[in-house]
Amino acid sequence: MTGFPEVRLRRFRRTPALRGLVRETRLSAEQLVAGLFVRRGNGLREPIASLPGVHRLSPDEAVAEAQRLRGVGVSAVILFGIPDKKDESGSEAWDDSAPVQETVRRLKKDLPDLAVLTDVCLDEYTSHGHCGVLRDGDVDNDATLPLLAKAAVSHARAGADVVAPSDMMDGRVAAIRRELDTAGFPTVAILAYAAKAASAFYGPFREAAGSAPKFGDRKTYQMDGANRREAMREIALDLEEGADAVMVKPALAYLDVIREARERFDAPIAAYNVSGEYAMVKAAAANGWIDEKRIVLETLTSIVRAGADFVLTYHAGDAARWLEEGF
Repeated sequence: MTGFPEVRLRRFRRTPALRGLVRETRLSAEQLVAGLFVRRGNGLREPIASLPGVHRLSPDEAVAEAQRLRGVGVSAVILFGIPDKKDESGSEAWDDSAPVQETVRRLKKDLPDLAVLTDVCLDEYTSHGHCGVLRDGDVDNDATLPLLAKAAVSHARAGADVVAPSDMMDGRVAAIRRELDTAGFPTVAILAYAAKAASAFYGPFREAAGSAPKFGDRKTYQMDGANRREAMREIALDLEEGADAVMVKPALAYLDVIREARERFDAPIAAYNVSGEYAMVKAAAANGWIDEKRIVLETLTSIVRAGADFVLTYHAGDAARWLEEGF
């Protein structure tokens, strides 16, 4: 081994051009998926207090937002629905006239080259705020599966490219794949929220979507964040059931899970830079405590460096513009 002074690793750090030559992790706008909250209406753009810069959008405004995102290089969005009414089973989730389905149709008409993903879950739509049908105060896993499949088929019928079940029910990927194929949508992909922890980082999302559970918590179906081996089992099972890609959620506190998943599996891996992670950065930046641009790009780079192929993030539009400026 030859060491200092012959070896000087600083030589390739001297200029931006030299640093660029040896950069190991490349972050691009094409790796970012922007999250959009959609609800019924026209010309509706409601600010979300806990997510500065993010809005609840009517379908027409969601299309306008997607056009802006496309203009800075973001080529994918994921839609989260906010219903007008809720019930015990979350029936608006599979209503073909619901905001998600209407927004998908408009996006595919006006921006046919945009990749449109849809979140498939019932928590936004149920009166109790849990991710499925209740029995004896807990979610009935097997009774929930056909409802998730109905929602996924409704999204596919509207034109979604990818459906993303986020409920963490056992067996839901197989149920959705079976119903998609039976309904004539074999090319619609499934991105499974495979390793989704029962995390404290989801608070702002629940405020945005009005999806906080009315009682208890989601620890009986979302993962214990302490369990990395179990996360690998969840990912393996979802892939066996037919998932085309898998997701780790949240991202920053679970970089080790992303890294191990990358080493074990060849499937595409996504990571969700969730609402709490976003909100903390925005709050610190608003107080002048951090350099927002540098923090965001460093954060997203770390997620990709850990092994994620693409990242769902509310920073997508800003990050894409900053990447264009140079990092």
